[in-house]
Amino acid sequence: MTAPTSPASPAGPANPARPRTVDGLMSGVLAGAHGPDPAGLTATSAFWIHHGTRLAGGDTTYLNQYVLIRLGGSFGACAFEAGEVDPAVCREASGMPLDVLLREAPRPIRIAALDAYLTEAEPHSRTARAERVTLPAGTPETRAKARDTAVAGLLDIAPGAKVGLIGVVNPLVAAIRERGGSPLLCDFNLRTTQWGDPVSDSAETVLGESDAVIATGMTLSNGSFDTVLARCRERAVPLIVYAQTGSAVARAFLGSGVTALSAEPFPFSQFSAEPTTLYRYRALPGGGA
Repeated sequence: MTAPTSPASPAGPANPARPRTVDGLMSGVLAGAHGPDPAGLTATSAFWIHHGTRLAGGDTTYLNQYVLIRLGGSFGACAFEAGEVDPAVCREASGMPLDVLLREAPRPIRIAALDAYLTEAEPHSRTARAERVTLPAGTPETRAKARDTAVAGLLDIAPGAKVGLIGVVNPLVAAIRERGGSPLLCDFNLRTTQWGDPVSDSAETVLGESDAVIATGMTLSNGSFDTVLARCRERAVPLIVYAQTGSAVARAFLGSGVTALSAEPFPFSQFSAEPTTLYRYRALPGGGA
């Protein structure tokens, strides 16, 4: 198996065009606009992970499935819906040329491969513009509250502002309220919060009425990210992304629709009781990354 070469300069060739869509970013990577030719790189390993969590005091069991692609020293991650990706991916994708996965694999694997490529090109841990936030050791409840407080800390809102939340977790709903926001909630798999707040399965109202939007990286997996991005650009409202899925993919859109990002690369906080780090980014004034 050919060992992947270490991607060169994180910036790649001079001044690559800012992506406007995920497919545009994918095309740019395949064309070598963001670093080395992915045809010369190998996906060393693929992982399929399934886990469930129910936080104390809640009545919701969160079921999560992830596919991970390893490239060199980096992991790319993408959550997916139950049954969408088979565990056989571990055999089928391991050792594949990265460009083949980017072109031909099912969408969650393509996103994980893209995330691995962009993470290897510019690891979050080596990025000067990233603000490190250490999540404390402790129980799942302690760590989830700290994580979601850090995400909500990217909000800059007036009291009573409507905050659209696409991808609902109860601690983040609480954190939005603690910052004075009024949550508008959307999730494909959840109908109410633990406090009885209604949760819609359609993002249209959320995107049309919110003063700011927080969206999970899962929007990259289910194909809705471009729609969320376009609507927030169109309405000129802030878009904050909180991402385990595709954290480096979402980073590529800073200043191009994404105004702030909470990036949590693998291994994720829920897999440890020890201190871990997430990375917060903000787009520069005037839209720069």
